[in-house]
Amino acid sequence: MISYLEFEKPVAELEAKIADLREAAGEGDDVDISAELTKLERKSNDLLKATYAGLSPWQKTQVARHPSRPHFHDYVKLGFEEFLPLGGDRLYSDDLAIMGGLATLQGRKVVLIGHEKGHDTQTRIAHNFGMGKPEGYRKAIRLMELADRFGLPVVTLVDTSGAFPGIEAEERGQAEAIARSTEACLALGVPMVAAIVGEGGSGGAVALASAERVLMFEHAVYSVISPEGCASILWRTAEKAPDAAQAMRMTAQDLKKIGVIDRIVKEPVGGAQRDPRAAIAALGDAIAEELDGLSGLSSDELRQQREDRFLAIGRDLPR
Repeated sequence: MISYLEFEKPVAELEAKIADLREAAGEGDDVDISAELTKLERKSNDLLKATYAGLSPWQKTQVARHPSRPHFHDYVKLGFEEFLPLGGDRLYSDDLAIMGGLATLQGRKVVLIGHEKGHDTQTRIAHNFGMGKPEGYRKAIRLMELADRFGLPVVTLVDTSGAFPGIEAEERGQAEAIARSTEACLALGVPMVAAIVGEGGSGGAVALASAERVLMFEHAVYSVISPEGCASILWRTAEKAPDAAQAMRMTAQDLKKIGVIDRIVKEPVGGAQRDPRAAIAALGDAIAEELDGLSGLSSDELRQQREDRFLAIGRDLPR
């Protein structure tokens, strides 16, 4: 069952009519309604295309957070093969908000790391809504070091509102763990491709996205803070979140212009949540292409390329 966002209500009404007509046709009515069905389906598809072609940054934020959007386990199931999960940071415990392990992508052996938000109340609680704790980022560091040791490229799937801000995370060194994870990304001697697949929030996202190639889904968002958090700071009210989203330039299209990301991956019409299999296949193809392009570079060249791309961000912006 499709879960509709507020701005999708006109589409929802049309699709409800289509569903009613189909149900009526299935009850054996002698009236031929195929022409009417075709007309409504075409109108619904056109409306959906027009709606998603003109999304505001705030609407894109809602799409990026859609509960039916594919998460880490969906990518493992539909886009990778031979996934072998590896858990624990060897210091404190295992953090289920950040998952990782060995996998195969279109014949390439990789180390796969990513955020998992969960898909229902029980799994969202188990995975802490994708908000990583220090042990999660230290696990990511351990897996990146493993990849470096065995010459395996690293692929990360970023989808988090931010690192977990609870007091226990601070007590265990949250800021230091995020910084070390970012450092581990930059120091890798193997290719690294990061993909912002949903919501990329704050240092919790950067810690897994400091790669030489950063991809982003068409309707994903990536920013230093959530729109609600920004609005609460600037205007003392979260109701200004749409204005904050507009000002923060957090969409894939804006971030591509200023060099924060390298490539935008198209989503199915209506967002990745409408057709997860097609979205995951498109992302897999894009990651594979980027890995092929990086495969001939030496460790020093990869590190230099990473350094150059991050130092170049915003360099050409008007002063």
